[in-house]
Amino acid sequence: MEEREEPETIDTHHRLFKILEALNRVSHDFQPSHDSPDSDSSAIKALLELRAASASLPFSLSQQISRLVDSVQELHNCKPSKHGLISFVAHRVRSHEVSRLAAGIESELRSLIDGETVSNLTKTLSAIRCSPANSPPSFDADKLFDKITLLQERLSQGFDIQLQDLLLKSGVFAELEWVLCNPRFSITVRDKAAIAMKELVLFNKDVFVGSVLVGGSVDALISMNSPSSLQVLSSLIKAIKSPLVEEIESRGGISRIVGYLSEESESRATAFNCLMEIGFFGRKEAVEAMINGGLIKKLVELQRSYETTKTTKESPFERCVARFAVQIEMGEGLRQREKRALKQVILNRVREACVSDAAECATIISEVLWGSSP
Repeated sequence: MEEREEPETIDTHHRLFKILEALNRVSHDFQPSHDSPDSDSSAIKALLELRAASASLPFSLSQQISRLVDSVQELHNCKPSKHGLISFVAHRVRSHEVSRLAAGIESELRSLIDGETVSNLTKTLSAIRCSPANSPPSFDADKLFDKITLLQERLSQGFDIQLQDLLLKSGVFAELEWVLCNPRFSITVRDKAAIAMKELVLFNKDVFVGSVLVGGSVDALISMNSPSSLQVLSSLIKAIKSPLVEEIESRGGISRIVGYLSEESESRATAFNCLMEIGFFGRKEAVEAMINGGLIKKLVELQRSYETTKTTKESPFERCVARFAVQIEMGEGLRQREKRALKQVILNRVREACVSDAAECATIISEVLWGSSP
């Protein structure tokens, strides 16, 4: 039996969005440039909708909207004459007051929507947590996916101090990590949780990076081996840099990612992208772990396969050995002498991988020596 979401919860969230839309229509339709009869009619309709919708809001916010509606109507009814300075100044003052009221109301509405977004998600996950672990899934996966998506989209809009307080009080990062690490959920839902966690890190790295490093999300992202999970891991490496690379290396994750290059799967290309990020930000131990894990041999094989079946379609493994070498050389994690030494190691591994094809060996070595765009 599926868990039923309370109608009141759905209605509240939907209603807040509708009020925000009405507010935006009012702000748009009462712009000075909109002087046609049609725009007047549309503006009045938007005002009526906004006033009616505000009745369901907290009293203080409802009062602010009533003041805004009155101010907008007054502004609309008292358009300045073309030659009256006093009329013009008065109109500008009223316009400023309307803009100030609208901005304050929009901020409060967005705070309410943020609260509903976070609360709806955490309540749903809390209810799922309380259900028997061995029972069949008793939740609507599509609704859970949509709720996580709402949070993800909100986070992508940028930092907000009030939203940060909500996130910290709700413990939503831990809830999303629980979803990510829990095979009870589908890969689709777990991927979406991972994306939302990545957005949390980008929202405020100072707050959420530590949770990534000490939790189980790194192992889960690697173990899932989906294109999305490895793309999230790549994005997190870009954001957190060497501390995350060191964590991946300490958990044996690098060899696992290298191993994915041998699999015929959709995630092969994203695994390579992830290794490229590790190469750019990783220290000597991380780069050596990739090379010792057979990375160069696998890249030679993938590049050879591309050359054999070359088509007009761009391949992620075209000139991949040289691109990896250039990534190491351009990276931030190695000293210059380490870069020179590792380049020689890469060249030696190329020779070992191409022992039966001198022409191929010469081509790849030339690409590595002279460089290729990463």
